[in-house]
Amino acid sequence: MINREFQATHYFTVLMGLLRDRQGFMEEIRQGVRLPSKIISLLVCSSLFFAVYGAIIGSSHSSLQALSSAFKLPCFYLMTLILCLPTLYFFSILSGSTRSIGQYFAMLLTSVAVISVLEFSLAPVVLFFLITTHNYQFFVLLNVAIFALTGFTGVTFLYQGVQLMSVQDNEAAQDTRTRILQFWLILYALVGCQLGWTLRPFFGTPGEFVLFRAMEGNFYLSILKAIGELLGFN
Repeated sequence: MINREFQATHYFTVLMGLLRDRQGFMEEIRQGVRLPSKIISLLVCSSLFFAVYGAIIGSSHSSLQALSSAFKLPCFYLMTLILCLPTLYFFSILSGSTRSIGQYFAMLLTSVAVISVLEFSLAPVVLFFLITTHNYQFFVLLNVAIFALTGFTGVTFLYQGVQLMSVQDNEAAQDTRTRILQFWLILYALVGCQLGWTLRPFFGTPGEFVLFRAMEGNFYLSILKAIGELLGFN
């Protein structure tokens, strides 16, 4: 029991180290310091925070949807990262990078961890609106806005962190890797939107519980439809 408590404390200590000293944390990743510990800690903490947030948004439908969303939301972020990791790694290798795929994985996990912390911090707000409002479209749009805000903050954190890791590279290498990262961030956003649409529902539409919905339409049309219904256009 004591050992488990120590491990849990260690996981959160690593996460707090990232939040309090981003430059130092990224420098340790650049040097390959305690990579397995960092990766495991960030995976555990972010998965837990995403699961809590997923359970809250899923509870707007049913207990089954809450359990489903608590499982699918961490999977969504991790799968998006894994799908896009090889692109960033191999493009960076071609540009002259000598860092390992483990270093890139740890670096990308810092962004995911930041997103999870922000969503966890907003969970009480989402729970408040869940209790006090019963408009499905409003609840969906509220959470889409939260996903967009936290996602943007997370990738900004990542972008700045990569710049810190590349501070000792020559100017040409920095420019090349900056362009690669900008391209990758666009790819990451596109893959994330499509994967989220594939894994839906997270909120659960009115009616019976379903684990996955049929592949129809796309994410962007769904958001436009939700806005139209909220404004009374449909």
